[in-house]
Amino acid sequence: MNAPVANGARSGSRIALGYVTLLFFAWGFATSLIDPLIAAVRRVFDLSFTEALLTASAWFIAYALASIPAAFVLGRLGYSRSIIAALGVMVGGCLIVPLATMADWYPGILAALFVIACGVTLLQVAANPLVAALGPAKSAHTRLNFTQAFNSLGTFLGPRIGSTVLLTGGIFAAGAVVTASTRDSSLRAIDLAFLGMGGAFALLAVLVFTARKRINASAPAASTGSASPVAAFRSPWALFGAAAIFLYVGAEVTIGGILTDFLHSPDTLDISVMQAGIMVSYYWGGAMVGRFIGSALLTRIPAGVLLAACTLAAALLCAVVTQTSGFTAGYAAIAIGLFNSIMFPTIFTLTLERSSAPPAATSGLLCMAIVGGAVLPLLAGRIADGAG
Repeated sequence: MNAPVANGARSGSRIALGYVTLLFFAWGFATSLIDPLIAAVRRVFDLSFTEALLTASAWFIAYALASIPAAFVLGRLGYSRSIIAALGVMVGGCLIVPLATMADWYPGILAALFVIACGVTLLQVAANPLVAALGPAKSAHTRLNFTQAFNSLGTFLGPRIGSTVLLTGGIFAAGAVVTASTRDSSLRAIDLAFLGMGGAFALLAVLVFTARKRINASAPAASTGSASPVAAFRSPWALFGAAAIFLYVGAEVTIGGILTDFLHSPDTLDISVMQAGIMVSYYWGGAMVGRFIGSALLTRIPAGVLLAACTLAAALLCAVVTQTSGFTAGYAAIAIGLFNSIMFPTIFTLTLERSSAPPAATSGLLCMAIVGGAVLPLLAGRIADGAG
């Protein structure tokens, strides 16, 4: 008598997981669009590396400021309503961008990125523990790595599409000089990228709204009390996981943010800015491939062991980049993405598994630690401005 109910529950969980996987893809695409945007605003607004990398800081500082409030929102609204609210905030942020470009005001773009990232923060605080809850606890590592692989598909496509839109025409056209006309053309390209992205977020919000009952029925409710930040700060594992996320995201974002200019450099691949921007997609594509492979390997290899091996490989590739130049350095930098792949989802699920704090509180603290993506790129920008 119970078999049909159990089969229905499993089917509902799979469908809910499919909807959530679309969300992972969407915020991956949005986040990786920052990489070509850094190269675009640096030239359109005539910025230093440090100033241009403020785009990454404006995005990732939202995680520090919005994660704990997002955990409370999750506890109050539950999964589906929190996701819809997050997508609404993201649409609002995208609409700020044309206002900023019409005013020719770079801080306005930074403000828009911060608003979008606040929505992404709430999306992550809700979606990561939701994936962990949509099935047996023993397969949570595999599930989150699988959904993060589609996040990486978004980060793979983001630089390719973003570079085509943001780094062609206008001031980036062959032989173009910076004039009022070419600058205006490049500013309109920025508008196009973000208005298109805002439309996609709006469609996703409608889709989640139509599926809200199925999503809510497939996962445990997020209780109000589970969002206490005090509980997360009192858990050593939650703090340890947060430190790991801070360092990992800071490193990943720094590499992605400077990779376009690094590959464009005469000392590396000496290719056009647009070609270099497109090649950044291979860095994120490596993460996508690695997550698909990782989701399979994690069924056979302990999560901690695989995490340690990938971390060591990424560190060795970083050493190669610092000690070489040309094609060796360029392709070593791109290859780091392959070994970065399983780090975020594996750190996240290991921490959720071992933390003594409730899932919503732990998830909020881990998402807050993503602020590493705001801190480390600024340090890299200062080094690039001072030393090349």
